[in-house]
Amino acid sequence: MFTGLIIRHVPYEGIAGFREPIEAAGFALERVDVGDAGFASIDFLSPDLLVLMGGPMGVYERAGHPWIDCEIVRLAERIACGLPTLGVCLGAQMIAAAMGAEVRKGPGPEIGFGPVSLNDAGADSPLRHVADVPVLHWHGDTFDLPEGVELLASTMAYPHQAFRRGRNLLALQFHAEMGEDPRFEAWLDGAEDHAREGLRAEHDALGPGAVAAGRRMIAEWLGQL
Repeated sequence: MFTGLIIRHVPYEGIAGFREPIEAAGFALERVDVGDAGFASIDFLSPDLLVLMGGPMGVYERAGHPWIDCEIVRLAERIACGLPTLGVCLGAQMIAAAMGAEVRKGPGPEIGFGPVSLNDAGADSPLRHVADVPVLHWHGDTFDLPEGVELLASTMAYPHQAFRRGRNLLALQFHAEMGEDPRFEAWLDGAEDHAREGLRAEHDALGPGAVAAGRRMIAEWLGQL
């Protein structure tokens, strides 16, 4: 049995649909919230797999979230060691920051279900499972590509949707884990009133397909570690 640690930045953005393929690959998962008393002393090097989930805060909002600097320092050490690491949305942005790239506000919110466009590298990667599949987007920040990584996917508004470094590091701006998790209702609390019903309808119609594709993607990525 392998060990996996989930870093959760807010309670309603958990591992959701990715839990199934990760546990099926033999990982015993534990979770820590950044607000937990012991978060600052967690060893990022000990888990066989580290998973960093999303959150509404920006990497650059460090004054309001003092745990960000602490997380980035330990994450940079893990990445330098080449240990298996997966980041989703804010988690992907944290990875980019830990690798020395700038994270900043994007051109505007990208919210709702839609596909990502895969480049040749993406089509020849585990992301092939989400090709042409509408997945959930819920972000307003973007990042420069760190040195030494390979871009995999883009959208018109956000060209940096996914990147990898070798087989052990994968960063996803989009949420292929979401589509069946009841905590999506908490996400809707942060949406504009007029958009909530449309997002809920998209979630009900497209969510199961997105999660199924996301699980296949993560299962293949784990199989390549």
